[in-house]
Amino acid sequence: MNHHTETKPSTVADFVAAMEKIAPVALAQDWDNVGLLAGDPCAEAQRVLCCIDLTPAVVDEAIAQQTDLIMAYHPPIFRPINKIRADSSNTDAAVYRCIRNGIAIYSTHTALDAADGGTNDIMAALCGIKKTEPLEYVDQPGGRSFKLVVFAQPSHVDAIADAMFAAGAGHIGDYSHCSYRSPGYGTFLGGPESRPVFGQPGRSERIKETRLESIVPADALPAVLAAMTKANPYDEPAYDIYPLQAKPVRGIGRVGHLPRRCATSTLAQKLQRQTGATSVQLVGNAKQTVDTAIIVVGAAGSLPFRRTLMTSDVIITGEIRHHDALSIHRAGCTAIALGHWASERPALRPLSLRLESLLREVTVSVSDDDCDPFAAL
Repeated sequence: MNHHTETKPSTVADFVAAMEKIAPVALAQDWDNVGLLAGDPCAEAQRVLCCIDLTPAVVDEAIAQQTDLIMAYHPPIFRPINKIRADSSNTDAAVYRCIRNGIAIYSTHTALDAADGGTNDIMAALCGIKKTEPLEYVDQPGGRSFKLVVFAQPSHVDAIADAMFAAGAGHIGDYSHCSYRSPGYGTFLGGPESRPVFGQPGRSERIKETRLESIVPADALPAVLAAMTKANPYDEPAYDIYPLQAKPVRGIGRVGHLPRRCATSTLAQKLQRQTGATSVQLVGNAKQTVDTAIIVVGAAGSLPFRRTLMTSDVIITGEIRHHDALSIHRAGCTAIALGHWASERPALRPLSLRLESLLREVTVSVSDDDCDPFAAL
């Protein structure tokens, strides 16, 4: 008798889980629209097509290849829409065709920009940069939390702590029942109506107490406070609540040192060859030597200006607005604009390889019909 376990085909939900490992949606900018935009999470996803823009040509290609899911870097659904029509001149027509043909749509956009190994890191690697830092940080996903500090009698600390733990306090990563305790003294003067457990009303008291600290998630805070109060013999328990700042993680943009100083034009020519960019623009003196790259693929916007710009800096991006170019001139540094599409496209091939390594028997390809809307002369 042959015994074998049949492998279930990968689903859209499996693809979403793989993307969450590569570029968690929590890393995206709050104005963005990323994640699964259309499709059934339970549907099979054995053929995936990656593109920058969901154009009619890309949809034609996907249908011809019997694609199950399109990973469109730019969200084809960005703002709320009230119509999805086949005869529309907007992107909803492409979305309609995908839905009609059973093709799911996923978008990653600024989540991939912020993620390790994402669009900005790929561009940094093309520059020869080995180590980078982000232009900005984002909060670590996982929700808001607080530190609850309770002052209690040493004889009651264990009971109070256990009650807090049971209500949801004390979790740090894979550890539970986490707390910190330090000895000290508490002082008080009870009013006429007070009922102190220790000492007498109207008399200054000084008693030994233990400072008990523990982490509490925001949604568990009411229950933990109630449990602490119930377990505490004091008629007026003394406690403090401190909001905690989440650990920052890498965000949008990258800054790194070039392997060697070079002219801006030399770096621009190198990146043009590597990306296949058809229309490269320079801001500033093309002969100016640079040693530090500030990378923001797509559109730079105001991000580079959150850092004090130096004459040895070069901004590498896709497109730059006129008034931002003037600001770069005034700062005395230079910039390379490779074209919006051209600056983002290099990330698709590495992304497809990472997805194939995480998914079972899934073919992930990069669209041949996804193209730069700007043509070279």
